[in-house]
Amino acid sequence: MKHDHAFGQGSDSLAWPTGFRAYTGHGGLREHGDDISIVASDRPATSAALFTQSLFAGPAVVLSRAHAAGQNLRAVTTLAQNANVATGRQGDENAAEVVRRAAGIAGIPEDEVLIGSTGVIGRPLPMDTIRTHFDETAKRGLAVFTAGPLDVARAMMTTDTRPKTAVRAVGQARIVGIAKGVGMLEPNMATMLAYVFTDADMSPADLDSALRQAVDCTFNCLSVDTDTSTSDTVAVIANGAAGPVDPAEFSGALADLCLDLTQQMARDGEGATKLIRVTVAEAGDHGQAKRIAKSVVNSPLVKTAVHGADPNWGRVLMAIGKNTDDTDIAPSNVTVRFGGIEVYPEEPETDTLDKLAGIMRQDEVDIFITLGLGQAEATVYGCDLSADYIRVNADYTT
Repeated sequence: MKHDHAFGQGSDSLAWPTGFRAYTGHGGLREHGDDISIVASDRPATSAALFTQSLFAGPAVVLSRAHAAGQNLRAVTTLAQNANVATGRQGDENAAEVVRRAAGIAGIPEDEVLIGSTGVIGRPLPMDTIRTHFDETAKRGLAVFTAGPLDVARAMMTTDTRPKTAVRAVGQARIVGIAKGVGMLEPNMATMLAYVFTDADMSPADLDSALRQAVDCTFNCLSVDTDTSTSDTVAVIANGAAGPVDPAEFSGALADLCLDLTQQMARDGEGATKLIRVTVAEAGDHGQAKRIAKSVVNSPLVKTAVHGADPNWGRVLMAIGKNTDDTDIAPSNVTVRFGGIEVYPEEPETDTLDKLAGIMRQDEVDIFITLGLGQAEATVYGCDLSADYIRVNADYTT
């Protein structure tokens, strides 16, 4: 069981928005450290959520989709280290039991609880230890809700090397986000686990619109390894304790917060040493811009070139050119820059190569591409590919 902290504050200086409280504890999902968390609002709330499009979506996603449909979620409970995916009817029953027990501890209806479960696929949850943990926790009632955002972010981690949090303000309201995810990241909708809590008063429609806009230009522009998780979930819960805010200002702040979390995840990609940003401009439409940018950021050859600080722009051209359905792209219209240095079509002078290598050695590497087709633009986020990525994933279950 955790040591108590000041209410709503936890072991870090980042506090929850007004009206939110949280709990973390060790439920036996991993050998050491907290692995179960609950974040709850003490009053009714509005919500919006997006989920993975994987055909193997786990029981947590299936159940959460049903609960999120009411747009009145008040709490999120998360299990780390075990995705509870491909576990049959028992997996469905276990997810429902976790929600029922978490709802009882938080004192709110079951259908107002979202559940996230992430980690190894194909293994049943260790329900005996989880039940024992919840039984002991329930005896303490609301007194267990002493954790802060950083505590919850830590309790959600799997192969993450550090917790991920972000905070923004809109008027009198605060927006606090927590996230986990460093691998199996290339979403079709939402990504990893990311939860946002705010005391702003937002209508369900405005909240849903703000989340969709934010996700489209942040989480959906993130890729570590081109693989879509079975458990991806992003949700925002607004309890209105701070009063109404301008919807447009809230939407901008939410997008900025999500971008912060997106770049934190890219920097912490499994085995990563560098953040890669790829911007494609002058595309025919936004879809094309994002597609070409992801083709570059996902290329293992581009990733390894960045890792080795090798300014091999030929690999970028290759990654653009393999999009054979984009027949409107003409090499004569394309330009490529690493940082502020053009590498195509104007090949850099020999004495510029050292400057290019210096750009590639930085912790953040920017690649800019123009297609000369229109006005659309997109930026995507990823990381380099190192030998540590293989080590992490080769030994994941052993």
